[in-house]
Amino acid sequence: MAALSFWHATAGDLTPRVGLDGDTDADVAIVGGGLTGLWTAWYLHERDPALRIVVLEKEIAGFGASGRNGGWCSALFPRSTASLERAHGRDAAIAMRRAMIGTVPEVGRVTDGLGIDCDFATGGTISYVRSEVQKRAALAEIAEAEHYGVDEIGWRGPDDVHAAGALGASFDRNCASLHPAKLVRGLAAVLEARGVRILEHTEVMSVAPGRVETARGVVTADRVVVATEGYTATFPATHRRILPLYSLMIATEPLPPAFWDEIGVAHGQTFTDYRHLLIYGQRTADDRFAFGGRGARYHWGSAIRAGYDRVPRVFGHLRRTLVELFPAVADAAVTHRWGGPLGVSRDWHASVTYDPTTRIGRAGGYVGDGLSTTNLAGRSLADLLTDADTELTRLPWVGHRSPDWEPEPLRFLGANAGMLAMSAADVEERITRRRSVIARVMGPLVGH
Repeated sequence: MAALSFWHATAGDLTPRVGLDGDTDADVAIVGGGLTGLWTAWYLHERDPALRIVVLEKEIAGFGASGRNGGWCSALFPRSTASLERAHGRDAAIAMRRAMIGTVPEVGRVTDGLGIDCDFATGGTISYVRSEVQKRAALAEIAEAEHYGVDEIGWRGPDDVHAAGALGASFDRNCASLHPAKLVRGLAAVLEARGVRILEHTEVMSVAPGRVETARGVVTADRVVVATEGYTATFPATHRRILPLYSLMIATEPLPPAFWDEIGVAHGQTFTDYRHLLIYGQRTADDRFAFGGRGARYHWGSAIRAGYDRVPRVFGHLRRTLVELFPAVADAAVTHRWGGPLGVSRDWHASVTYDPTTRIGRAGGYVGDGLSTTNLAGRSLADLLTDADTELTRLPWVGHRSPDWEPEPLRFLGANAGMLAMSAADVEERITRRRSVIARVMGPLVGH
């Protein structure tokens, strides 16, 4: 398990917990030992410590995207504020933004209170601008934030940023960096110490009202939560609900303080730019780059396999891109390479649902923005499962139902065409020096 990622290699003890040993019962059964499942367990336990909660995990807690992501605890949501307003109205869109912004300090508050050392540091996000086209995009983003009056995004001039060729940058205060595997493993340990049963190496075969069938026995439960994100596609009943899309990362060797002073990236800061084929990075607590991006293709039939975690072509692209941004890193060794699937809903709209008839709750479709969104999902699910009527249960993502993805071969053709379109959009903007027509056409399909 330590070979899964840099994060896992530096997360401490990964010894698997015992699995289910025969049939059992519980008040709440949670399928998936990632952050959605564990945050849900935490907030349910906070509301009622007497609840018998069982978390079922096929591998180990934090095996999937929860333990392998870029470490951005941000206020990002897959759909833009303008898109949320068009779908749900202005008040609902602003409420969603306020909830996401409030989630960043909530994660810091809880982890600090529980003594979970996950390198949480609030430093904001620098989004570099490296062309006039990107500058117009950045200023439009800042103007949209000012229009809604919630997000804190401002402009930094070229004298204040140090990426190669940067004309400036936008800066979003509402983001922290952290070590995701330390967070998820630490949260699992706290829950277990408080009496929540976390059963690892326990593969779930099917979910039905009041019943979760595993390869090692049946769990009978009053309420069930399904929190499987990209792995939702591996269940026949939900095969087309979520598309597993791979994102890959690299980590460098630790770099000296003088290097970080030169490029102006402080501890706690995350960074990206305005290209369409997404990149994301952070300075780790031990002074490495942890840097990732899209570019890996979608696999036929929503297949998820260990071999898809590592694509030399994409790793090469990531290293070249990092050197392009920060030429002084050219001689640094890349010590870790990894990847994994994230979950994409058909309309790029994350959601939380609970059916009081079946008593089954679900959350997911984070499109890579799940490190913080999972916390909001856990709080929302805890309210829904305990019949509480709160501001969280009235948020616009609660009860949202995304359409299913198309059957193959349309799913394969569409997903990979979308990936190629984002690459083409970047090339188009470099050549024309105008906003990409391709990106404008694709915008409604990716939540803009």
